[in-house]
Amino acid sequence: MGAVVAAILVVVSAGCITPSPERNSSTNFPNETTGVTGTAAPALPAATPGVTTAGSGTAGPQVAATGDTVSVYYTGTFENGTLFDSNRDNPTPTVFTLGNSSVIQGFQDAVTGMSVNQEKTVDIPADKAYGVYNASLIRTVNRTGPIANITFTAGQSYSIHDRATNAVSIVKILNVTPSTVTWDANDPLAGLNFRFTIKLTGIKRP
Repeated sequence: MGAVVAAILVVVSAGCITPSPERNSSTNFPNETTGVTGTAAPALPAATPGVTTAGSGTAGPQVAATGDTVSVYYTGTFENGTLFDSNRDNPTPTVFTLGNSSVIQGFQDAVTGMSVNQEKTVDIPADKAYGVYNASLIRTVNRTGPIANITFTAGQSYSIHDRATNAVSIVKILNVTPSTVTWDANDPLAGLNFRFTIKLTGIKRP
């Protein structure tokens, strides 16, 4: 997703920071992720054999529920109608388990209750996607110690690993001065609302 910046590894207080590919809006969505191509986030599972599909002999209309493994085709757009992701041209649908946090909550909510071969269009607000934009996640740190001589570039994204919590986050560099660097730890898709057209093609019960 985007150009990969030159590889560096430096320690920042209790953690480390490494350049990370920037996520653009063209792939791996709706992952929180590989993800809505995200970067950022766990990849969705590969296609699962044995998913129940229309005509399989299942009695009555089966609907998707938490714990089910579902397969879907989808198209996602921003509020202005710009297409940012679709798997419609893929030979196999995207497969994931409802209740698995690898997929944004709004997408899971939309699929829950759908039946096989049902298709619908839903609007997903930011708080059910990648979260509302949080200005407190913008930080300015002094360029001292391990990062004193690192060349940061505004607009690039870096991965920060906090060794104390083992958490990894992606930050975008906003500003660089000789003595400080300012970064934004919001997800690149934070604050954005989305529209998805979803077709459920299969349901597999645990």
